[in-house]
Amino acid sequence: MSPSTPPVVDHAWWQAHADEVVLADVRWYLDGRSGRDAYEEGHLPGARFVDLDAWLSGDPDTGGGRHPLPEPATFARGMATLGIGDDDVVLAYDDAGGVIAARLVWMLRATGHEAALLDGGLAAHDGPLDTAVPPIAAAIFTARAWPEDLLATIDDAADRGNVVLDARPADRYRGAADGVDPRPGHIPGARSLPCRENVGPDGRLLPVDALRARFAAVGVTGQEDVVSSCGSGVTACHTLLAMEHAGLGRGRLFPGSWSQYSRERDRPVATGDEPG
Repeated sequence: MSPSTPPVVDHAWWQAHADEVVLADVRWYLDGRSGRDAYEEGHLPGARFVDLDAWLSGDPDTGGGRHPLPEPATFARGMATLGIGDDDVVLAYDDAGGVIAARLVWMLRATGHEAALLDGGLAAHDGPLDTAVPPIAAAIFTARAWPEDLLATIDDAADRGNVVLDARPADRYRGAADGVDPRPGHIPGARSLPCRENVGPDGRLLPVDALRARFAAVGVTGQEDVVSSCGSGVTACHTLLAMEHAGLGRGRLFPGSWSQYSRERDRPVATGDEPG
């Protein structure tokens, strides 16, 4: 069942529902900086920190990429520990246009929970930040299996019958080495749609008409079977939320993304600006 909460809400919505939501800070950095340190230096009032590596990712040694989905029980334990219960509405943000926080929002919405991305995140807040950690009481969060209809396998990502979208920056799609995966390039047939370019200079998502035009330019009109990929299945969630926000359906997440695909040496790789 699809959540009733919109996938993306603005700060006015947050203020109107402040007493009804759990605010989650999901900062994480590919360059190794500490999201928790950033949270402790200043976060939105009342927000609790969600550790992406601890609760939103599984064991990378399983072969499912750098950030495979965790076991449902692990995710449930993390949410319960953070005081997020089955019936809570979660509002997540970061300082990167939502491309990291989208992972938590997608995971919650995929399992039938109410969650939304706070458009603009930290940058759109015009008040003081907190440094204190709010008191948290453990909650009851029931483990639910990841829905197969919202997930794509590595074979689905390689299937030219699907529209595969690559959310990574264009230079990594073209073949620039990223220092984290063994081979540069992209999945043959995948179309480049950098998720950070769905966000304007103000850190907010582009208007819906502009988003729809960007998706249409890579062949997405709302009728296609879309598979969303990125480096490790994190920012690909932002693409899926932007699609849903623009009224183009939900699509499927390829959790392993390029970090899984590039490690299978028998799989072909494409480089350059074209899908290949």
